[in-house]
Formats: sequence, C-alpha cells, structure tokens
Amino acid sequence: MIYLDNAATSFPKPPQVLQAMTDSLRHFGANPGRGGHHLALQAGRTVEKCRDAAARLLGAKPERVIFTRNCTESLNLAILGMLHKEDEVICSHGEHNAVLRPLERLVSRDGITVKLLRPDARGLLSPDVLRKAITGRTGLVILCHASNVTGVIQPMRELGAVCRERGVPLLVDAAQTAGMLDVTLDSLNADMIAMPGHKGLLGPHGTGLLALRDSVRPEPLILGGTGSASESVRQPELLPDRYESGTLNLPGIAGLLAGIELVTQQREAIHRRECALNDRLRQQLAGIPGLRILGDEHAPRVAITAVVPVSGDSSALADALDATGVAVRGGLHCAPAMHSWLGTMRSGAVRFSPGPYTTVQEIDDTAALVARLMRP
Repeated sequence: MIYLDNAATSFPKPPQVLQAMTDSLRHFGANPGRGGHHLALQAGRTVEKCRDAAARLLGAKPERVIFTRNCTESLNLAILGMLHKEDEVICSHGEHNAVLRPLERLVSRDGITVKLLRPDARGLLSPDVLRKAITGRTGLVILCHASNVTGVIQPMRELGAVCRERGVPLLVDAAQTAGMLDVTLDSLNADMIAMPGHKGLLGPHGTGLLALRDSVRPEPLILGGTGSASESVRQPELLPDRYESGTLNLPGIAGLLAGIELVTQQREAIHRRECALNDRLRQQLAGIPGLRILGDEHAPRVAITAVVPVSGDSSALADALDATGVAVRGGLHCAPAMHSWLGTMRSGAVRFSPGPYTTVQEIDDTAALVARLMRP
C-alpha cells in the first residue's frame, strides 16, 4: 500500500512513538494526577514533560497548553468558550466543519453573525480585507493556517497583526501546519492555536492541543474531576486544570511527546522533503489530460495536492486508486466553504498528501497509476 493520506493522519507512526505508548501502558499506566503513589507520579511527569515540549514548540507558557482529544475539540473549546450572544465572528473560506458547525449552532441559538472572508484569485486572504471586515461587534477572528484541500498557506503573521491592531482575538486552526511550519503564538500573532497531535506532530490518534495567550481565558468545554480542589464542586480556576477534566490519555500523550521531540529536531527537513515530493507529484499530474489540479500553482503551500477529473467522478478515482494499492482521500474533506469557492461541491476532489515516510518511487508510481486510470 502507498499511503498518501497524511493530511488526514500521519502513517506509519515513528517507531519511538509506538515504543513510548507501549512503555507507558506496560510500566507506569496509572492515572496521572490522581494519586501520590510512584506510578501515578511517573505518569504525571510524562504528561508534564509533554506539556513542556509542546509549550516550547508553540511559544506558550506550559500551563497554557491544554491537552484535548483532537483539533476539533480544541477548536470547539476556543469557539464556544469565547463567544457571547450577538457577537460577530470573522472566518475564512478555508474553514473545516470543526469551525463551521459550532458557529452554525451559535448562529441559530445565540444570534451571532458570521462573516466569511473572500480570498484573491490565488486563494490568499488580504490583511486590508480583514481590516475592513472588523467592526466593534467582532468578538473573534478564526482563520485556517493552511487549507486541507489546496494546501495554500495564509499570510497569518500579517493577518494576526491586523487582529492585534484592532484588539480582536485570533484563533488559528493549525491542523495542516503544526509540525511543518513555525506555529508559535508570536510568529502567527495569534491568541489561540488549535492543532491535532496525530498529523504533523506524528503522535497517535486521540490527541490534540490548544495553546492560549495570557490575554484569553475561554470558558471550559467540559467540567468535572481534575485531581485538584476536590473539596469544591466548582471547577478550579487553576490552569491547565480548568480545561482538563477527566482522565487524560496517558499512552496518547506519551506517544505525542515522542512525536514532538522528533519533530522539534527535524521539522524543517521534513517539511522541505514533503514539499519536494508534493511538487514532483503535481508536475507529473499536470501532464495528464482531463485532470484539473486545484489551487494556484504559485501560492505557498504545504504538501497537499487535490485534483478533479474534468469529466468523471472524484470518488470513483479515489476508489480505483485504493483498489490498486494507493490510499488517498476523495470527497469534500469536511470543507464545504472551500469547495464552494473552488466550484467543486458536486464533484468533490481527490487529495494526495505525502508524509515523512513517502518515497520518490511511490510518488512516481502513483502518478503513473493516475495516468493509466484517466485513459479513455
């Protein structure tokens, strides 16, 4: 099997991630923060070591790095915890349903207003357009750092500077950039950054992070036991406990720690290699008649390429590739606003996303298979 679906989740996982998860379950699989015995303390130290490593990666204070189950939970925590009735929200055309669906609930329930920014022809957002969109009612700006359909990277530092200038908090969805690009709070001028642990950070499923700047304090999404202030029925105000009710995913966090340590050492090299593989694939696919490649050729992007058969079925092409041993993602990628802008809501698209373990031969073999499948 040639695996080209790393934008959904990275696979295979690094050996050290698998080893760390196994070790945690075999040697100190107690409940972190829920006891004073040595196994619980060792589990707790592993959690805090991962938190410290993530804090360095994100340029955040350790207590302001929150563990979640995935990027979706991180985004929900930030969105539902920050917005109030009749607030105005600004977001981009590239948002995932993890953003659009919580906003839709708030539109119908709390009367919030959503403004969707339109990009230029390259798919890039303009700081001037954002500046003009912000009003006195704007309570939050939510922007996807890189599209999970086209891979196009937004000029987040400049967009974030506009938000800071206007005093509006910025939430960045870094699902496709964490582990590949610099995603510190300062580099993006962000107030909150949400990300999964299982994609570019090379950790296991069921892990996510939310980084918070000092200026923001969203309401918790889940309330319950934290192992602290147990004498009170009130949710503790202490961070990160305020946001981490219930038993943490110890094996997942142990694996995430191993992934973050690897990415911290090799992030730029991994990104360069993935982009080189992606460029090679795009060049070969561009020569296949009847295939439309989505996204501007010259726009900055992460290693994602999406294509649409001009007179065919994207899902059928994805299924045919799977039958010949290539794993890709067909459909709408949970990004209806992006597909609406691209004009591909009916057709969907086939997405290719190489990862750290993809080889040049696999790229060439995939392009050859697509060419064969596209022949009349």
